[in-house]
Amino acid sequence: MPVITCIDDLKRMHKARTPRMFYDYAESGSYTEQTFRENTSDFQKVRLRQKVAVDMSNRNIASDMIGMPVTMPVGLAPVGLTGMQRADGEIKAARAAEKFGVPFCLSTMSICSIEDVAALTTKPFMFQLYVMKDQEFLENIIGRAKAAGCSALVLTLDLQILGQRHKDLKNGLSAPPKLTPSSIADLATRWRWGMEMLRTKRRFFGNIVGHAKGVTDTANLASWTAEQFDPQLDWQKIARIRDMWGGKLVLKGILDADDARIAADFGADAIVVSNHGGRQLDGALSSIRVLPEIVEAVGDRIEIHLDSGIRSGQDVLKALALGAHATWIGRAFVHGLGAMGEAGVTAALEVIRKELDISMALCGERDIHNVGRHNVFVPAAWQDEYA
Repeated sequence: MPVITCIDDLKRMHKARTPRMFYDYAESGSYTEQTFRENTSDFQKVRLRQKVAVDMSNRNIASDMIGMPVTMPVGLAPVGLTGMQRADGEIKAARAAEKFGVPFCLSTMSICSIEDVAALTTKPFMFQLYVMKDQEFLENIIGRAKAAGCSALVLTLDLQILGQRHKDLKNGLSAPPKLTPSSIADLATRWRWGMEMLRTKRRFFGNIVGHAKGVTDTANLASWTAEQFDPQLDWQKIARIRDMWGGKLVLKGILDADDARIAADFGADAIVVSNHGGRQLDGALSSIRVLPEIVEAVGDRIEIHLDSGIRSGQDVLKALALGAHATWIGRAFVHGLGAMGEAGVTAALEVIRKELDISMALCGERDIHNVGRHNVFVPAAWQDEYA
């Protein structure tokens, strides 16, 4: 087994072992990819404050996320098509998260269905919802998440209209992949991926095919999804979904202090400061850059999580220092999954845990709950450059 020391090690393996269209799906943003790039580069601008001659023994990075104990404040974010990065990918990722003691959130656009994951795991997982125009489908999928015992509903707010990702269009992204001369040539070099896919029946969007009216194959699916994301999603509809769900609710895609205030007034259990990994509004500020403003606005009223850009335990530490209660990783665990399956997801989590633990200690902290603004330096320009 190769020695894995950082997420980039897994990323290189992922690129070599997974068909290009699915690697590019994970490792890309919309339009010019400015926001996609700055999600990571802005983390590098936040510097850690080193402390010495302090007791660094008996450290604790365990915490909680919306009332659930976790071994570290990091969850596996909902990522579409995870089951195309590796056969049965969502199940493998959920199992790794379960064994590690961190949350897993299943995407509406997953390959493995809610029922597939529930049948092959033992602990509750969260479910992420995209709001579709089809009311019958919407009510049905919320009911299915309830029946599966999902611990929280993560409602994504920043994908009412699909952002354009050039690589997906040029690669002809589909699940399963359409056989063209270029895709066949690419698949021929990833034969292990293909052999695994041939051994599973889960190759379509499991939450949609057979559940949405008239969607029985990939041809129906493409036309259905193209017109189903609801551009009229507003706070009234969100309230109806909250009442329909009746459980813990997380609002994902908050990038503005006013929206954060509305979410806090709304009574959500948590918000996720997120720009969809740079895959929606290109040119938006990075998640880490807007986090302090949102913490200042609502940090004493609602649990604040952050995703988009986290590639290391140091990134997690910086987000916590700037006021996030918890974080979510997407590409970091997907790189592990594409590289080595379930073992790769575990490897990604281990990398992040070790980096978080050691970096916290070198900042002079022994308990994750004591990490705060005093542990970091933040660029002065961030305070007023875009005011």
